[in-house]
Amino acid sequence: MMIDRRGLLAAGVGLALAPSLAQAQAPTSHRVAVGGLEAFIVTDGSVVRADATQGFVLNATPAQVSAAMQAAGMQGTALDNPFNVTVVRTPRGLVMLDVGRGAPGSTMLANMRAAGLDPAQVILVVHTHFHGDHIGGLTDAQGQALFPGVPVLVPEREWAYWTDAGEESRAPEGRRPGFANVRQKFAPYRDRVQTFAPGAQVAPGITAIATNGHSPGHASFMIADGRDQLLVIGDAVNAPAFFMANPEWHPVFDMDAAMAVQTRRRLLDQAATDRVPVVGYHFPMPATGRVERAGSSYRLVPASA
Repeated sequence: MMIDRRGLLAAGVGLALAPSLAQAQAPTSHRVAVGGLEAFIVTDGSVVRADATQGFVLNATPAQVSAAMQAAGMQGTALDNPFNVTVVRTPRGLVMLDVGRGAPGSTMLANMRAAGLDPAQVILVVHTHFHGDHIGGLTDAQGQALFPGVPVLVPEREWAYWTDAGEESRAPEGRRPGFANVRQKFAPYRDRVQTFAPGAQVAPGITAIATNGHSPGHASFMIADGRDQLLVIGDAVNAPAFFMANPEWHPVFDMDAAMAVQTRRRLLDQAATDRVPVVGYHFPMPATGRVERAGSSYRLVPASA
């Protein structure tokens, strides 16, 4: 079955729709201490793109993509695409950076509990952007809020875009369902949605960083306490074997490819220079590690599981 780019962008869901065997094999969470804070990377499962050489990278040939996969030790053409939510344990409660893909197939809440995180202790939800695999977990299959009474913080530019009727009318037809999905997912929280600007402290120790390109108002977050830092990059960098090794490549899901490349290089250069560990929403578990330069490219040195 062929799935076109516009349909994928509208759904906002990773790569493909087949369940991954890696879900049962990989760890479901990873803990990172950031000073007195604790960050938990919790997976919401994954899907598999059966052939990543076809249609996933818009400005690379199948042979180039295949070579990148071989260089990374991948067998065949299938690419596993995980969904990883960062949950920060603070003295006041849990802060979620995105909420996972939601029903059907979501394992987010179960994996939180397995990591010792009680979803009832969530005091704040903060979003990187509004693609469906990041906001789906706001509601259950019946459209009811999974975090009732909890404030939801969103990037101001992202909110302005996805709630603008003019933008919706001008959007490619395949992207328009994304606007409807935003309305549906945020409806139970309409009285608790608050916007934030780049540079805002969205919670104690968590600061927003503008990383536009993947989406109009995409945000990343620096978690910091004392000298310890952790950079949660969301979708600014997708699969490391592809887009760290080749930061100029355009993944199919980037809405402004040129801006996304500029953002990606800036983030990776900052992380490598400052030796700040990063967390990627679509990185293989443990989904965190340090960035190193490799000539004009970069590579991820994963944290110990």
